[in-house]
Order: sequence, then C-alpha cells, then structure tokens
Amino acid sequence: MSEEATRLSRRALLLAIAGVAAARSPAAGPGSRAGTAVGSTAAPSPLVTEEVAAGIHIRRGVDEDATSANQGAIANIGFIVGRDAVAVMDPGGSLIDGQRLRATIGKVTSLPIRHVVLSHVHPDHIFGAGAFSEDRPQFVGHARLPDALAQRSEYYRTHFEEILGKGQAAPVVPGLLVKDRALIDLGERPLEITAHGPAHTDCDLSVLDRRTSTLLLSDLLFVGRVPSLDGSLKGWLSELAKLKNSEARRAVPGHGPTGVDWPSASRDLERYLQTLLRETRQAISKGVDIGEAARTVAQAERGGWKLFDDYNGHNVTRAYKELEWD
Repeated sequence: MSEEATRLSRRALLLAIAGVAAARSPAAGPGSRAGTAVGSTAAPSPLVTEEVAAGIHIRRGVDEDATSANQGAIANIGFIVGRDAVAVMDPGGSLIDGQRLRATIGKVTSLPIRHVVLSHVHPDHIFGAGAFSEDRPQFVGHARLPDALAQRSEYYRTHFEEILGKGQAAPVVPGLLVKDRALIDLGERPLEITAHGPAHTDCDLSVLDRRTSTLLLSDLLFVGRVPSLDGSLKGWLSELAKLKNSEARRAVPGHGPTGVDWPSASRDLERYLQTLLRETRQAISKGVDIGEAARTVAQAERGGWKLFDDYNGHNVTRAYKELEWD
C-alpha cells in the first residue's frame, strides 16, 4: 500500500463528511460503543507524558495525520488526578492509543477512573474511548456530540480502520451531556466543564482546573499546527475572546506543546483566524470564486504553521460558505 493510501487526512475526512452528514445512522445509547472494537491480548505499553501542572499529565501528539505507523496518536491527550479519582481529558485517537493512556494512568495512580471527557467529535481525540469501558466511568460530552457521532461515527470508523486496522475505532456515546456548564469533582479538585458555541466544531468542550489555573482547551487551541475549521469561523473568534477572560494562566492545546502560557498562546491562532476572515470577505466582495479563494487566501500565514498546505484550502472553503451570505 502506498504512503498516500496509508495516511488518513483530517481534511479528507472533513470534506467527505460534508457530503454524508445528511445520511444519519441511529445513535447508540449513552455510554455505549458507537463502533465495534477488538482488543489486543498484548499488554499495551505506557505513553510518555509530561506533568504540565500538579496532577495534570499530558501526552503530546505528533504533528502528522493519522497513519498505521503513529497509531492515530496525533492529538494531545491526558488525565487529571484528584484526591479520590481520575478524569481523562480525551481518550486518544485509536483503541491502542486509549489502552496505552490507560496503562499510563495505572503507572501513576491506583485511583479509579471516574470520568472520561470527550472534547469534540474528531476521531484523533476520542476514538480511544472504548479502552476505558471496563472502568465504567462517566463519559462526558457536549450536548450536541451524540448527534455529531450519529452522523459521522460509522464513516469515521470505516475509514480509520482502513488505516489503523480493524477494531481500532472505539468511540463511545457520552452519558453526561453538557449544555452550558457542568462541575465534576475528583476530590478537592473541582473541574469546570464548559460547552461552547460552534467554533472548531459545533460540539467543543473545555475544562478548567481551578486548583492550578489550567485550561484544557483541546482543539479550541492549536499551537504550531495549522487549525482545522469544522464549525464556525466567526464563532471560533467569539469563543476565543471569551476564553481570554478566563482566570487561567496556563493552557493545554489540542495540538502543539503540552502546556503554554494563557492567553498569550492564543495570539497566533487568533491572527490566522482573523486573516482567514478578512481575506475571505475580500475575495467574496471581489467576486473571486471559491476554488480560487482556496488557493490564494491566507497564504502569508503559510510559513508559520505545520501542515498548512493540507488544511488551509479546506478552511478557506468552509469560511467562504459561512461568509458568502453575510
């Protein structure tokens, strides 16, 4: 199989999903698997994580698209340890990625895993959820996540398994749905979970650990790797503006370094999104068609982002459709 055939691009998935979103499959019940997974008999090896703040352990994902070689381990994922329990912040991009995260938790603490936060619908963050089913945790997601999974999970599963192997797609439907805010307590460690309006996707969650003033943003924040737009450009800028008023002084992005200063680390993302907004509007006003806009808008940003050529065109296309009738 060629290198291109064994590389799973989020851009390709986003483009394909735009064509199949209307073909919904029935949603599974809360806490149930949204796809079939097959476990491995070999004990998974632990991940390398960094303790970015007291009790917050994060694995940095590689700046690549999912391949059989990286096992879908392309997103920043991790866990938070409280006095009484553990919460997972995104369970990983494949069953083996989730199993390795679970093994890592077992090396750090014997406390039970009570919560698994599913930050949004994209597979690189949540397709390892099935690795935690035997712990019987509360799976937490945005109120719109079950619908997003119903629309996408079967398509995602099929295409991920072509790359990562049968059974490696193991999403779970959340049981605790967050419409605005929710609070979970790990024992003297309350975590404030916020459901955001359409931004990176239409089902983004963030988690604030007040104990360490750390904001776990998942893909609401990209650092170094070009963002991918699957929700609303204007909405993302609006949510960033709100998040900058947070009491947090540290953030964990969905892609990039495991920990960054907040809110200063949002500057590059905000600049890119503002450039995308401004130049797309200019292209529309000049009558530039969507294909030409995808090739020309935001090109000054090209040198500042990894995977720029893989995703910028998609972002422009998405922005153009959002702004065309402004």
